[in-house]
Amino acid sequence: MNKVHVKTGDTVVILSGDDKGNTGKVLAVSPKEGKVIIEGRNLVTKHVKPRRMGEQGGIVKAEAAIYASKVQLVCPSCNKPTRIAHKILEDGSKVRVCKNPKCGKTF
Repeated sequence: MNKVHVKTGDTVVILSGDDKGNTGKVLAVSPKEGKVIIEGRNLVTKHVKPRRMGEQGGIVKAEAAIYASKVQLVCPSCNKPTRIAHKILEDGSKVRVCKNPKCGKTF
């Protein structure tokens, strides 16, 4: 079982590549491949062939997957890129904690 440090719906910042420094929302996570798809980032052009009669074909821009190790989570409370820690509460639930020394909030 492969683990990925981000979840669907998280806001992340891209650490390397053409979109370095840009932020976006995670649309999909693929733990098996260790990749994520980020909304509006890492766009590639696809040539789409019309499949049915009357359907439009052409060149379409779509988001491509990026390795999860190349993105870093943005803390929702301090709005800074951060590593995350996991904390187990008294009721047994597991929460994510911001590792920024000035923040330390759970999310």
